[in-house]
Amino acid sequence: MIIWPVVLFLIVLSVLIAEIIRKNIHIWIIGYIKHCFMLWGRRPVHGPTHIFFCIVDHFEPAWNKVSIEEERKRVDFWVNNYPKLADSHKDSDGKCPQYTFFYPFEEYRPEHINKLAGLCEAGYAEVEVHLHHAHDTSAGLRRKIEEFKKILSGHGLLSVDSEGMTRYGFIHGNWALDNSRHGGQWCGVNDELTVLKETGCYADFTLPSAPCESQTGKINSIYYAFDDPARPKSHDQGVDVTRGKPSVGDLMIIQGPLTFDWIKRKLGIFPRIENGKIESSNLPDNHRVDLWIKQAISVKGQDDCVFVKVYTHGCQENNFDVLLGAPMDKMFTYLETKYNDGSKYLLHYVTAREVYNIVKSIEGGTGIKGGRNAFLKRNMRS
Repeated sequence: MIIWPVVLFLIVLSVLIAEIIRKNIHIWIIGYIKHCFMLWGRRPVHGPTHIFFCIVDHFEPAWNKVSIEEERKRVDFWVNNYPKLADSHKDSDGKCPQYTFFYPFEEYRPEHINKLAGLCEAGYAEVEVHLHHAHDTSAGLRRKIEEFKKILSGHGLLSVDSEGMTRYGFIHGNWALDNSRHGGQWCGVNDELTVLKETGCYADFTLPSAPCESQTGKINSIYYAFDDPARPKSHDQGVDVTRGKPSVGDLMIIQGPLTFDWIKRKLGIFPRIENGKIESSNLPDNHRVDLWIKQAISVKGQDDCVFVKVYTHGCQENNFDVLLGAPMDKMFTYLETKYNDGSKYLLHYVTAREVYNIVKSIEGGTGIKGGRNAFLKRNMRS
């Protein structure tokens, strides 16, 4: 009689272990437990909490190797429809939802970038650097980055710092930042963080990458990574960006939310991974928005500023109706209704660059006093 419960327990346990390994949960489960303890120990915030909401898009017009005509249709669909969606929404500063297109170097076409630059000029978006590369070298990576910086700058894009250096935000293709996937198949450069720093990258926005093997042990954080040129995945851990303390390390890593969704369970048993990805099979409903904000990603010592960075692949047609239709419209409405009451919350729609500027402003002790322009335009200019 006792044997069947034991057998059932062992079966469930074996399935659980297999799922943990298959989804690479073992890589970040310790970080998840630490984060839960951090959330439980957070002190109540006095006054409104500022919610900085950022959407980053791995924007790949040539995805799935389509024709140039299909590429044009994808880009035109965004250029024609995003303003219609954005214009019907405003944050606490009167700003419409901001969008950051991370455009891949290997898919560059002047006509596509010119169209996106028009959206940027109209105040809807900004463009940053995306790159897919494999079995590469440090020199090869540096050449690609420098070439693409010049190209985008020629279109009036990217930012310039106070010393006149062109700066850019970065998302690594196939999640393989700093050669973090096995065999160098999707990168190959162990000193990638150093190359990014030296070529003007202000921050990386790749993570989270779960359930991919490239996911770091450190989650739900804004931190500095230290590069080890001899080893991959140097950003697996790092030092939290902290209010009032100077910057350290080689590159700032700005992560989005990563947690378990204990409400939406697989087979009614296993919690699903919530990684901030918006797509047709995972709509941005109210429950997910609440989960993102509950992760309380912030600069250490500034709990009243919460950063929510979610991501998507906007050039995949099956996502069009989500990203430019009712689901996203409802998401913005929910954010503006629940998280912009003026007393408990203040909502700010921001680009990736603006997130970095806010983080640096908090780190430097300036905080967010003085209104939107006072902290969003600090450290870099467009």
